[in-house]
Amino acid sequence: MAQVLEFKLPDLGEGLTEAEIVRWLVEVGDVVAVDQLVVEVETAKAMVEVPCPYGGVVTARFGEEGTELPVGAPLLTVAVGTPAADEDGGSGQDDRSDEGSGNVLVGYGTGAPPARRRRVRPAAGAPVGGPSGAPTPAGTGTPQARPEPGRPEPVGAAASAAAPATAGMPRTARNGVAPARGDGPVPVISPLVRRLARENGVDLRELEGSGPEGLILRADVEYALRAAATGRLRPSGAAAPQHAPAAGSGAPAHGGVPDQVTSYADVASVVPGAAGVSRGSAPEGVRVPLRGVRGAVADKLSRSRREIPDATCWVDADATELMQARRAMNAAGGPKISLLALLARICTAALARFPELNSTVDMDAREIVRLDQVHLGFAAQTERGLVVPVVRDAHARDAEGLSAEFGRLTEAARTGTLTPADLTGGTFTLNNYGVFGVDGSTPIINHPEAAMLGVGRIIPKPWVHQGELAVRQVVQLSLSFDHRVCDGGTAGGFLRYVADCVEQPAVLLRTL
Repeated sequence: MAQVLEFKLPDLGEGLTEAEIVRWLVEVGDVVAVDQLVVEVETAKAMVEVPCPYGGVVTARFGEEGTELPVGAPLLTVAVGTPAADEDGGSGQDDRSDEGSGNVLVGYGTGAPPARRRRVRPAAGAPVGGPSGAPTPAGTGTPQARPEPGRPEPVGAAASAAAPATAGMPRTARNGVAPARGDGPVPVISPLVRRLARENGVDLRELEGSGPEGLILRADVEYALRAAATGRLRPSGAAAPQHAPAAGSGAPAHGGVPDQVTSYADVASVVPGAAGVSRGSAPEGVRVPLRGVRGAVADKLSRSRREIPDATCWVDADATELMQARRAMNAAGGPKISLLALLARICTAALARFPELNSTVDMDAREIVRLDQVHLGFAAQTERGLVVPVVRDAHARDAEGLSAEFGRLTEAARTGTLTPADLTGGTFTLNNYGVFGVDGSTPIINHPEAAMLGVGRIIPKPWVHQGELAVRQVVQLSLSFDHRVCDGGTAGGFLRYVADCVEQPAVLLRTL
């Protein structure tokens, strides 16, 4: 007897209570093995691929891509076990007798799908059918095929034949306006494009994609939003400009205004998403919800400003000797040593001398907690926003080990595969904003840490060296610190020691 088990969104740790579905990795009717990855979700910490603890056949999925679910909410149902005789055709009834009854064509087992699929009736109250729980159209019987990764979904007549009759019905069609393109999947690859359109009420079926084979790009969605906000519409069949001006820049959108559009209400009835733009006292523009990584950054930085009485001190340092030392280390062979790793090694040595800055404040107990281990965070800018991966036990690693760990975490940040554990538990943060071509900054402390060291770009500047004016490689160092854990003398001593090690790397050897 087949049993339908419900798999719920698990607790992903670190106090996370919800996650957003980014991409389904399985379809209804697919055979899955135990611990097979079935869905990719985004939390406030990272992108996570979730494995299913059951082996069997997926009978239902809960939530479309972009849906936010709380921990414990159903993700999907899986039919496991062996079908009863009356379910596998042993009763003598023809399989076609169940078509249109709401049952789903599925197979059993954790290996390859069987040659003949059997029908399983999902548990009472569970959704059945195609993606996002929509009932399978009568007479189709088989789940819809998923497009190959990296390729646009089919469009035109082929898409209409492959898609359910009611799937993706254009919003304007439901309002009595003829859709711009036929039914079927929309040519969109990026989940970010779908999310941007969904959050701003844009019907992707109304857009003409400017990408290859009509692929809808982010610029097309932003163009539609600007057109809605300014009362201008793109002529039918016209593609969006390749380099559209940024939203909110004030630059006019290109394209004509139809004669029948005489008011903002007319624009709202023709342009998808225009109804969501207010013309009252609120400023116009594209609204981006503070969710996911962006929302987590906003919450943490706001809390830092509210709770931490921070102060900043800075100093210029001659980094010529440090750069020469790095070149000599890399010329000797072996793994390359990054500049960030050398700066991290200097930081851990400085924290050993000034442990007050490797601490946190417990306001409930009114205590300063000085930490024995240095878990060093470093700021990394990615397409998803600012993240701060953490190098565990940085104080116990040499320059080569720090370089390797920085490289691993940086690559994981770029590919969106950082785990929640990679992004939490830091005790001190190193921020190399010099990669953006700027000299200085006043970093915001990464709550609940007590300090952050900022490093600007290293550039040639006139500098007095050994009593003579010379061109040297100069860098600005800035330290933001929690004034509750120490006073300016401690912070100044820490920063001066870091600068001394940058100017004369041999100073570091005396502390090893």
